[in-house]
Amino acid sequence: MSGREAGRGPAETGTVADPDMLEVVPGAVRGRKLEGWIPELATPAEVREALEEAFDYRGDVLITRKDGTTVEGYIFDRRAGSTLEDSLVRVLPKDGSGRVSIRYSEIAALAFTGRDMAAGKSWEAWLAHYWKKKAAGERDISLQPEKLE
Repeated sequence: MSGREAGRGPAETGTVADPDMLEVVPGAVRGRKLEGWIPELATPAEVREALEEAFDYRGDVLITRKDGTTVEGYIFDRRAGSTLEDSLVRVLPKDGSGRVSIRYSEIAALAFTGRDMAAGKSWEAWLAHYWKKKAAGERDISLQPEKLE
């Protein structure tokens, strides 16, 4: 979000955007732990909501198609159309094969199988870690990336 939508519009509007809401993608549920979640996909609305959550998730998901085939990987794109047939997700499969496009209407089940790579990586978590190290007397404390699996 930028400009007016981010609350940086002209001063004469008299409204200020809620900063907590600026950090949440529409449709995302703040604070919900998605890792391990298997959502209900009974209605088109539930399918759309679950796939929006999957798009925002920074881990792998397992998609089971109605024909019984599965694809496990990272959802890097989604295109929402007016119907489930017109909507699709694009997945980078975990096995390294080429990108896969799957229509929402083909999806029978969804499971959040991979670890959310950004879970616990908020600025607040880093600050708490920093102050813990500083209280223990450590020096030259810095932010380091975690080792890849």
